[in-house]
Amino acid sequence: MAKEKQVFFCKECGYESVKWLGQCPGCRAWNTFVEEKIKVGAKVNSSHKKESVAPTGILQVTTADESRIKTKIDELDRVLGGGIVKGSLVLVGGDPGIGKSTILLQMCRNLVHLGENVLYVSGEESASQIKMRAERLGKFEKDMLLLCDNDMDNISSGIQKSNASVVVIDSIQTILVDEIGSAPGTVTQVREVTARLMQLAKQNGIAIFIVGHVTKEGTVAGPRTLEHMVDTVLYFEGDRNNGFRILRGVKNRFGSTNEIGVFTMTQTGLTEIENPSSLMLNGRPQNVSGSVVVSSIEGTRTILVELQALVCQTNFNMPRRTSVGVDYNRVNLIMAVMEKRVGMNLWGYDAYVNIAGGMKINDPAIDLGIAFAIASSMKNKAVPSDAMIIGEIGLAGEIRGVSNIMQRVKEAAKMGFGTCVVPKSNYDKEMEKLGIKIIPVASLVEALVLI
Repeated sequence: MAKEKQVFFCKECGYESVKWLGQCPGCRAWNTFVEEKIKVGAKVNSSHKKESVAPTGILQVTTADESRIKTKIDELDRVLGGGIVKGSLVLVGGDPGIGKSTILLQMCRNLVHLGENVLYVSGEESASQIKMRAERLGKFEKDMLLLCDNDMDNISSGIQKSNASVVVIDSIQTILVDEIGSAPGTVTQVREVTARLMQLAKQNGIAIFIVGHVTKEGTVAGPRTLEHMVDTVLYFEGDRNNGFRILRGVKNRFGSTNEIGVFTMTQTGLTEIENPSSLMLNGRPQNVSGSVVVSSIEGTRTILVELQALVCQTNFNMPRRTSVGVDYNRVNLIMAVMEKRVGMNLWGYDAYVNIAGGMKINDPAIDLGIAFAIASSMKNKAVPSDAMIIGEIGLAGEIRGVSNIMQRVKEAAKMGFGTCVVPKSNYDKEMEKLGIKIIPVASLVEALVLI
């Protein structure tokens, strides 16, 4: 007979302990242990033992091009690496109401129109609720299979009987395995359900999409090992109150990582944005201090965004620093370099830095743009509205080279910019042929003289 055992799991890494711990020994995170009860001692039927598989030499393995299924949503295909790979397991995460179920339902509609057999499994909604959402997104010309259940055994049987090529699970936190005594959404349940879905996907060549709820920190609820088990991890970014959404590929075994797709939310679902730079720069103020345009490489795409800074005299003993969309520590580092190497007295001023539009950018190529925006607001002098700033700042005050410089300059010329400030080490005479004025700079002192 199986007995119940009380154990504690880390929500971040899945570390198991017989007692509660304040700090996880595995990932060093604090207050992440949760209590669960599991059954141990269950006997395995020896009559169902699997045959052992002999290892194969790598030179004997034959490879073929991955057969991908196009979703007819170009931005989604871009993030997936060119389409859906058969036998892949894809995790889609994001805040509630940001559009996870919407884009997957739109994908299902396009796939059934192309003749694919699609199964939509929901543990949260009834069949009538799903149909109401589907009618809002558009008419289904062909039938799509629905399964409203949260029992993993029933779902596994339904997937095999449906003969579906694409399956959507909405959401992973609502599915449970009866053999495990814990509630749905716990570490043990999520890990076991994902393992069974992965086995189904690999053995039957079915592409399975999993919807994952996120925590208040913005990560997928459940153990971090969930992200390691799947083939692809997609995250929705952006504020629900904003009109656009960004789908970012954090992990992809079949394509490039950090690729993004840009959508806007409408009454009929998510609509693709073919030129994100024009959307990000829409409504940009002209000839206003503290506003500059920078470029970021997201996957294989160059996006121009507006970076804003506001510097004002502080009323407190310690000046306040706030950043939205950029790394807070990076902003403090750049301001320290400006004080030490350029001689700007920023210690008595509050500084607020923001990426307009709600994007989050970690590209070091925007460092020089942050310095330009802060200096512009400090001096109350506007940076020319047709100028784009590119460059990484070192602690010695030098302007270091960045990657894909020609791709960034070409995007600036395409968007009608007349001037581009670039690192001197990246300067190439070929840039002059693009019809844009190039200003190479080697140090932060040399660059800020331009304001």
